[in-house]
Amino acid sequence: MCGISGELRFDGSAPDLASMGRMLDCLARRGPDHEGTWSDGPLLLGHRRLSIIDLSPRSNQPMVDPELGLALVFNGTIYNYRDLRQDLIAKGYRFFSDGDTEVILKAYAEWGERCPEHLIGMFAFALWNLRDRTLFLARDRLGIKPLYYSHTPHAFRFASNSQALLTAPDTDTTIDPIGLHHQLTLHAVIPAPRTILKGIRKLAPATTLTIDASGAIRTRTYWHLQAMRPAEPRTEAEWTEAVHAALRLAVRRRLDIADVPVGILLSGGLDSSLLVALAAESGVRDLLTFSVGFEDQPEEKGSEFEYSDQVVARYQTRHHQYLIPNDQVLQRLPEAVTCMAEPMVGQDAVAFFLLAEQVAKTVKVVQSGQGADEVFGGYFWYPRMAADSGSLLERFRRHYFDRDHQEWLATVAPAWHGPDYTAQLIADRLAEPGAEDYLDRVLRLDVTTLIVDDPVKRVDNMTMAWGLEARVPFLDHELVELAMQMPPELKIGSGGKHVLKRIARDLLPAAVIDRPKGYFPVPALKFVRGPFLDFMRDIVNSRACRERGLFQRGYLDTLLAEPESHLTRLLGSKLWHAALLELWLQLNVDAVTRVHT
Repeated sequence: MCGISGELRFDGSAPDLASMGRMLDCLARRGPDHEGTWSDGPLLLGHRRLSIIDLSPRSNQPMVDPELGLALVFNGTIYNYRDLRQDLIAKGYRFFSDGDTEVILKAYAEWGERCPEHLIGMFAFALWNLRDRTLFLARDRLGIKPLYYSHTPHAFRFASNSQALLTAPDTDTTIDPIGLHHQLTLHAVIPAPRTILKGIRKLAPATTLTIDASGAIRTRTYWHLQAMRPAEPRTEAEWTEAVHAALRLAVRRRLDIADVPVGILLSGGLDSSLLVALAAESGVRDLLTFSVGFEDQPEEKGSEFEYSDQVVARYQTRHHQYLIPNDQVLQRLPEAVTCMAEPMVGQDAVAFFLLAEQVAKTVKVVQSGQGADEVFGGYFWYPRMAADSGSLLERFRRHYFDRDHQEWLATVAPAWHGPDYTAQLIADRLAEPGAEDYLDRVLRLDVTTLIVDDPVKRVDNMTMAWGLEARVPFLDHELVELAMQMPPELKIGSGGKHVLKRIARDLLPAAVIDRPKGYFPVPALKFVRGPFLDFMRDIVNSRACRERGLFQRGYLDTLLAEPESHLTRLLGSKLWHAALLELWLQLNVDAVTRVHT
């Protein structure tokens, strides 16, 4: 797990090492263990390393194989690297290190642009071919690892976060009106390749990009998720057994492939508790677990310790519990926002940020339960969508969109007005072939698109801000492929995640399984009042916000008049959404612009 960066020039000049230094400074938190650069004519690669596998200098990056004529920077973990290594040795390849990085070099030499299809894991990498002078980028199937890029007439740059790309003075920081529509309509999800800024793009999941010395780009999607029933029907018991085996394997993979201890983030919910149980079922002893809680509000508790404590007691884990006061949440919010590659409104972002800060003092790797709700139908809006009528789009829009198009037109200034970009995108994604029922279409959309740029990105950014690698077993692509074949009723039944609850019956306390669905609670960001309201009011009334002119003042005044009355369909605060976007722009874009000028 690391931070990667690079620059390929098209104008005959050599990349500037000082500019690369500024990019790497923006990636330092992702990789505190080593910094390296490597150049070849128009290309310069940079890397910040978090040492997880093969802790020796032999696995430092950029990694160059002179014999093969290849150079690589890589972020992520390849869980089947040992098997691939043996296969490649049998084919005659010689290895000089013991980690997973070099396996990618050899895999590319053997399979070329199809090498990502052989990798099981989470990854974003860039590989320079010294012989044909091409740069090859790839991202894992489910977009667990980020990969941003900018493409100007003079250069192509890439990095693990947008902040690194913003250090270049020629990056276009104009707000993208389509990205803005998605940001304020789709719960801060801006699907690839767009971002909130015109000059920064991101590689889509399951996609490769090849660019040559002239700047010509070619992309290829190497994996398509199908959501169709198998040819041979299975009983509920057979599905349960198959998912149990696949999930146990996913957990085991993410425990075994590390040369450092691996912990588990234990929220007290079904998903993270099941990870603990499956780790124990696989024979792991002396497991490290970590929980965080916040101050209660009258409407909602700020922790789930009553449930996580039961799991700890059952499996006798070495548990670490942290209680964060509200004043620290507010104090640390701006710092967390500077670590967001894109503006994220999920209230648990700061929770993961503060939890990761503590966890990173003990371990470098943790497993997280992210993805279970999307893969196994755990959210409250899925049954509502299934029971609704109308077009594919309307059934989705009525239960998910943060605001309809007319409200969006009233939210932002006319300069950014346009057609209903988000409705068109979602209609197109839902209509793609390869899905059987309506919920199959929704869950596939969630897993391949929405989760990528909401909870998955949030966990990556907030944990990597402290040099902590988060692994997500529920997004093992083989497990996801299996789950997508299951009938929807085995997912949304029993109030959601029916098959996971069946698996858990023999492994977890009933109170953990049968409790109401919980969310990583930060009540102070959900119920906007007191100092948190003052904080948001100051942001949207700031001079920077007024001069930017992004939001219509009348709309902001309406939100400020009754901040707790204006919630999205997913129960998020519309005031927080506006304030977060403006704060992100101030801390990440305006700050860099001032440096350039």
